[in-house]
Amino acid sequence: MLPNVDPAILEALGLEATSSKLVSHGGSSFSSTLKLVATKNGEELTYFVKTGTGPDAEIMFRGTFPGEHASLNALHSADPSLHLCPRSHAHGAMRSSPGKFFLVTDFLDFNSTAPDGTGLTLAAKLAKLHTTPAPIPKGFSKPMFGFPVPTCCGATKQDNTWTESWPEFYAEHRLRAVFREAVRKNGPDKELAEAVEKVASAVVPRLLGRLGGVVPVVVHGDLWSGNHGRGRIGGKGGVEEVVFDPSCVHGHSEYELGIMRMFGGFGRSFWREYESLVPKANPKEEWDDRISLYELYHHLNHYALFGGGYRSGAMSIMRKLISKYG
Repeated sequence: MLPNVDPAILEALGLEATSSKLVSHGGSSFSSTLKLVATKNGEELTYFVKTGTGPDAEIMFRGTFPGEHASLNALHSADPSLHLCPRSHAHGAMRSSPGKFFLVTDFLDFNSTAPDGTGLTLAAKLAKLHTTPAPIPKGFSKPMFGFPVPTCCGATKQDNTWTESWPEFYAEHRLRAVFREAVRKNGPDKELAEAVEKVASAVVPRLLGRLGGVVPVVVHGDLWSGNHGRGRIGGKGGVEEVVFDPSCVHGHSEYELGIMRMFGGFGRSFWREYESLVPKANPKEEWDDRISLYELYHHLNHYALFGGGYRSGAMSIMRKLISKYG
């Protein structure tokens, strides 16, 4: 039997209980997922609802749900005309179930038979996103690297403290931070520790410092092929190339490409079109190594999350980078 719509959700969306119902929809490894169908002012609305409870609820409330909420809206706000992702409408604690939390976004219908919407490819949408400067954060007078709230990449909480330098942000808030998480999960590792520190202290300044003035843009942050699809957003418009489950940061546009290359799923036509719209930054001959450096974070994060063979992948990348730039 499906639960009634929680009063906190109804209040956040301005809905009435009598015209709102939940429908089973999919599922995930750490949250329950539902479709919320409601009528408001004579219009039928559809929402996607995630709920979390149990031992991971505190993590989801303080990291995943608020971070995903802010990330979806940052992607949407960067250029609403792109229709790149669903908007997030609310998140918070449920009233009827203490210790349970929720996130409500536009519903993505991946089975829609509606015609195409904008007709833009994923490459064209990302190119526009990656060439649109991120907004100056509140309280600052110039662009900064980071994000207004912590985010989660998988279950790994990410510190997004605003930082003036991109190499400093990437070294401290990505590489060193995820290494500490890997040690917490898998135990001390002298070889890995020395390699990560060598990359953070020597390779990062060498490779990323040569880029000159990196302009921060909003990047998805966890864009593997499983977080991309074709769907209709919120029952409106046409079918679009869409992304979801973001872990955003105001960062270097090439940072996005590390995980995209790591897991594949984006074919040659995507890369050809994207590179025609966003030419490789200078020094172009170091582009592959920069993408490997960004891919490294995700190998380390997967080692922290799952252990096993991801350590060897991380070590292989670091040995290559250290031999060239260390």
